[in-house]
Amino acid sequence: MQKTLKEIADFINGELVGGGNTVITGVCGIKEACAGDITFLANVKYLPFIDKTHASAIITSREIKTASKPIIRVDNPSLAFVKAVSLFSPAEVKHPAGIHPTAILGKKVSLGSNVAVGAYTVLEDNVSVGENTVIYGQCYIGYSSRIGRDTLIYPQVSIRESVIIGSRVVIHNGTVIGSDGFGYIPVDGRHQKIPQIGSVEIADDVEIGANVTIDRARFDKTVIGKGTKIDNLVHIAHNVIVGENSLIIAQAGVSGSTVIGNGVTLAGQAGLVGHITIGDNAIVAAQAGVTKSVPANTLVSGYPAKPHETAKRVNACVQNLPRLYELVKQLEKKIKELEAQVNRAK
Repeated sequence: MQKTLKEIADFINGELVGGGNTVITGVCGIKEACAGDITFLANVKYLPFIDKTHASAIITSREIKTASKPIIRVDNPSLAFVKAVSLFSPAEVKHPAGIHPTAILGKKVSLGSNVAVGAYTVLEDNVSVGENTVIYGQCYIGYSSRIGRDTLIYPQVSIRESVIIGSRVVIHNGTVIGSDGFGYIPVDGRHQKIPQIGSVEIADDVEIGANVTIDRARFDKTVIGKGTKIDNLVHIAHNVIVGENSLIIAQAGVSGSTVIGNGVTLAGQAGLVGHITIGDNAIVAAQAGVTKSVPANTLVSGYPAKPHETAKRVNACVQNLPRLYELVKQLEKKIKELEAQVNRAK
C-alpha cells in the first residue's frame, strides 16, 4: 500500500506544506520512523525530533509553520494520525460469528439479531444480549444480566448475575464484573462476610481493559459512566460511582463508596480511600495516595495527595534532607566549640 502525501492530506483534512507528490508507504512513531514513513508530532517534548526524524513527512499541529521536510498541519495530530494509519493498516480482525455448538445457553435467554457467542461460553437463565454483540469463547454471563447492542466481550470475561452492560462497550480478556464487594464485620474474633446483594451498571461507550475487577454493590449498584475508559489491572470497589468520560489508568485502585466525577483522570497506581469525592476534571497523578476529597479542576500528587504545586515543594524539601542533615551536624559541632570557649573564659 502506498499513497502520495497529497492523498493523505486530503483524507485527513489537513493543510499540506510542501512535497505533495512524496510517496508514503508506511506509518511509524517519530523516533522509529524510516524513509517512506509518515509520522506525527503531538507532544511538544518531541519537538527536537522534527528535524531529526528519518520520516518522509510529519503530521503536526497548526502551530508548526514549517519544517525541514513536508508536513501536514491539522487541529488534532493524534486523531489525524489515527485516520492516516487506517489507510495503511485497515482493520482485518475477524470476530466470531453465530452461536458456537459448544456454547451453553440457559432458559429464556434472549439474543438480538447477529449476536455471536463463542466456544464454551455460558449464558445463564434470563440473560439478554442486544443485536450485533460479540461474546468470545470461554466467557461467563450470569443470571439475569443484560448486555446492550454492538458490544464486544473478549475471551475469559466473567460477568456475574444481574449486571447491566450498555451498548458499544468493549471488555478485554480476563476482566471480572460483579464480583462480591470486600465487606466483613468482626464477630468473636472472626470475619463475618457481609452479603453483597447489589449490582453493577456499565453505561454506553465504556472500554474496560484486561484483568480489571469491578465489584458489585453491597446495596444498589456500582456505576461506570458513559464514555469512561479503564486501563488494565484496575480495581473498582463496591458502590463506587464513576462519572462520564473519565480515564482510570493501569493498577489504579478505588475503595468503596467513592464518587468520581466527569472527565476525571486517575493516573497509574493511584490509590483512593473510600467514601470521598473526586470533582469533575480533577487529575490524580501517578502513585498518588488520595486520603480526602479532591475539588473539581484540581491536580493532586504525592502521598498523602495534595495540590501538585504544594507536593512539588514538599518533595524538593525532602530531596534536600541529606544536605540539611550535614548542615545541622556542622552547626552542632560549632555550637559545642563555642560553648567550650565560653566555659574556658569563665
